[in-house]
Amino acid sequence: MAHDEGDIPGHGENTSPAAPPKTPVFNLPGALVAILAIMVAVHLIATYLLSDESYGYFLFTFGFIPLRYAIPFSQQGLEWLWTPVTYSFLHGGIEHILFNGLWLMAFGAPVLRRIGTLRFILLWCVSAAVSAFGHAWLHWGDETVLIGASGVVSALMGAACRFAFPARGGRYHPSVGHLLPRQSILQALSNRTVLIFTLMWLLGNVLIAVGIPLFGDVGGEVAWDAHIFGFMLGFLFFALFDRSARSHADRQQNHSID
Repeated sequence: MAHDEGDIPGHGENTSPAAPPKTPVFNLPGALVAILAIMVAVHLIATYLLSDESYGYFLFTFGFIPLRYAIPFSQQGLEWLWTPVTYSFLHGGIEHILFNGLWLMAFGAPVLRRIGTLRFILLWCVSAAVSAFGHAWLHWGDETVLIGASGVVSALMGAACRFAFPARGGRYHPSVGHLLPRQSILQALSNRTVLIFTLMWLLGNVLIAVGIPLFGDVGGEVAWDAHIFGFMLGFLFFALFDRSARSHADRQQNHSID
């Protein structure tokens, strides 16, 4: 891989300020607040304004259904075009949206600050589609409806593991975590914090796969496979969405001047 995977040129070995300034816990980027607001609005409309029949049509129109891709497109509408993304804004209950919203705030904020709004939207769309089609591949022809942002959130977790945790130890700090050098895949796997987090996350999905319910379940089958595909996309391919090392060096210099 390129040499800039683990280093920001021109800044020596110490790549973070000695005493990071304090950052409010809920100091979220505006784009992330907008996404959370859309998710909540969609849930409230679907729950309180739609009849049972309308809600069924709503799920059919915007939820991801693997069966759509097992029949010819000429025999159906155009829902197959947008549902690989729109399903990620739908949720099955308040617990479901609360669970995804909290993780989205935790991992979406540093990723968005690092790569910017346009790249973040692209990462959201790609990770939603990869998670959905990974699920469809394992459930080919299934007529159940996949909803929720869990696959995208998993991708953001995987992406954050490539930069947010200092390579030489230490905890993530919200004021500077997005400015740290991107670690290579092997460097990230050698990072104890990343390794422990990844193993615990995988264990949680294994428990879901064998039928042990966890917080965030909404009474239906949890698409643990979509979580796995999303995380792998974010972790393995984050470099495709990241800014250049030079850009991060300039931003870090400006951050330290401010």
